[in-house]
Amino acid sequence: MTPKQAGYYFPAEFHRHRATWLSWPHKEASWPGKIAAIYPFYSRFVKELAKGEEVCINVTDEAMKASAIQHLQAAGADLEMVHFFLHPTNDAWCRDHGPAFLVNPAAAEKKVIVDWNYNAWGNKYPPFDLDDVIPTLVGKALNLPVYHPGIIMEGGSVDFNGRGTLITSTCCLLNVNRNPGLSQGEIEGYLRDYYGVEQILWVKEGIVGDDTDGHIDDTVRFIDEDTVVTVVEENKQDENYDLLQENLRDLSKMRLLNGKQLNIVELPMPDAVVYEDQRLPASYANFYIANESVIVPTYRCDRDEKALQLLQECFPARRVIGIDSTEIIWGLGSFHCLSQQEPAV
Repeated sequence: MTPKQAGYYFPAEFHRHRATWLSWPHKEASWPGKIAAIYPFYSRFVKELAKGEEVCINVTDEAMKASAIQHLQAAGADLEMVHFFLHPTNDAWCRDHGPAFLVNPAAAEKKVIVDWNYNAWGNKYPPFDLDDVIPTLVGKALNLPVYHPGIIMEGGSVDFNGRGTLITSTCCLLNVNRNPGLSQGEIEGYLRDYYGVEQILWVKEGIVGDDTDGHIDDTVRFIDEDTVVTVVEENKQDENYDLLQENLRDLSKMRLLNGKQLNIVELPMPDAVVYEDQRLPASYANFYIANESVIVPTYRCDRDEKALQLLQECFPARRVIGIDSTEIIWGLGSFHCLSQQEPAV
């Protein structure tokens, strides 16, 4: 039986969490020349998460755990809310290699894990063998059943409204470097069966500089069951302008399962972030919805405040907190890419 047949589904991120899962950053090659610079900002992220939920962190060994504790103590994080698991990883991007938690409140086993195959965004950054088995290790640690669909999938490539709808991008999921033997219809079948959804919505484009081939968590995010925020570029000369306008047009034509048109909130893009002549995938859409807060990457530019104010209007019941991601984005991802929620049930 698939998870869907057994009544399980992937809750929206704004559903209450039991915990947030992270994999402690340690791969120098992901932040060449500046990994040390990310720890104060990463540790503040953990501090904010721990105010409203448990934080579960995968670490390679006791030495990494000790180093992590030092950084978290320096940031003033509540270590009573932080739990470490000796699960070795290749890299830090837990949204993509971490467990996908599904729930069925009516079942005897109310929570299960889906362990998709993982190939580091089309075999771009080997090795990834340790990351590939993280969901199963988490399943063992929590004593939860684990499903293995057997195809490549990344958590950052999909977003959910919690009411049967999933949104994703053709530029990522239909890329030949993921599942070249599967048609769009076959991929949709896996998404329905293993995320427990009814409807798949597709946009075409990702943002420039995104080495994941266009993850949805940099462009379009559900903030409630009827509403998405989508990033738009105001500068018509910017290379993201036309791409994001095409996504906006696609979104305006979509209808949800209940027949409703999507409510669309337009979120600005930050000024271009360039490091060593490389355009980085900086986006305010890579926010993380925690129990008590929404943690938003900022980029030391004038548009930061506008984005924070707009998102605070979108999330009146949560504190919207901006954390400088200018150093972290050198790794080509931000707070949403680094985290995976475990829902409460």
